[in-house]
Amino acid sequence: MTEVTLGRTGISVRKDGFGALPIQRRAPEDAAYILQKALDLGINFFDTARAYTDSEEKIGKAISSRRGEFILASKTHAKTGEALTRDLETSLALLKTDYIDIYQFHNPETMPAPGDPSNLYDAALAAKRLGKIRCIGITNHRLGVAVEAAKSGLFDTLQYPFSYLSDKKEIALVELCRRERVGFIAMKALAGGLITNINAARAWMAQHENVVPIWGIQRESELDALIAAIKTGAGALTGEQRAYIDRDRAELTGDFCRSCGYCLPCPSSIKIPNCARMGLLLRRSPSGQWLTPEWQKEMDNIKTCANCGGCESRCPYGLKIRALLKKNYEDYQTFAQAR
Repeated sequence: MTEVTLGRTGISVRKDGFGALPIQRRAPEDAAYILQKALDLGINFFDTARAYTDSEEKIGKAISSRRGEFILASKTHAKTGEALTRDLETSLALLKTDYIDIYQFHNPETMPAPGDPSNLYDAALAAKRLGKIRCIGITNHRLGVAVEAAKSGLFDTLQYPFSYLSDKKEIALVELCRRERVGFIAMKALAGGLITNINAARAWMAQHENVVPIWGIQRESELDALIAAIKTGAGALTGEQRAYIDRDRAELTGDFCRSCGYCLPCPSSIKIPNCARMGLLLRRSPSGQWLTPEWQKEMDNIKTCANCGGCESRCPYGLKIRALLKKNYEDYQTFAQAR
């Protein structure tokens, strides 16, 4: 497996990381099996967050006895230094470890900095001095905040959505991080599940030597597919892969939901991240899993939209979510009637 050093941290990890958000949806014994198998097969970078319900706890129970074999990253949504300290202590206890290698501010609206009234950054520095964290990182979905963080000299790593659907500005952000020696961790490397060709995705990612993608893994089959792609290798993009990527870009770039979930909660309980991209899911994955009575009910719930606009005010991509929901509801009905 190819190794990448995360910027100035001196921490080297294998190029393919394990995104542990999806394991919160698995039973503890299933999650433990997948985590242990991933470590056995050579994946040595695991990324989780305090906000991912029981993800940290599952990691702690499954692989903490092998702590020396992997690099661990977690995140906090804390708004104050006191809350950060509480989150960190909770994470350490659940992960069953004395330290977290990379502790990240989780998608803050503005960049934390020393001396801020929130005391966020200063609390992270204090934890670093105590040896409870090794490096301070930040994650974001806002390009402006990400660029500011990369230039600031305050952060050892930046985690940002990055895939072969990324535009020139996002590719420039990766290059900025390389110049500034900031480790770049790519979330949404499969665009929230819309990219289905792992080999093409890895080959494209291999062009960016300073990038470590974290692949969200929920099922053993997904882990097996990743390992098979790793064994195949990620050499230069083939002509076939380039053509595949071009087709995906033509279909997916523009106003599509990235499934980041920051639009939630919805007062009408609409499952926006899937409902707002249902047409793409129907076309790009086995449609039968979506054309069920359960999902028909979820899609019908779009009609209860309160039209409050809260989702749009929180969307970091500026999407017109209400229009997307309406469009995808109509698309869903067309598919359901044709079935």
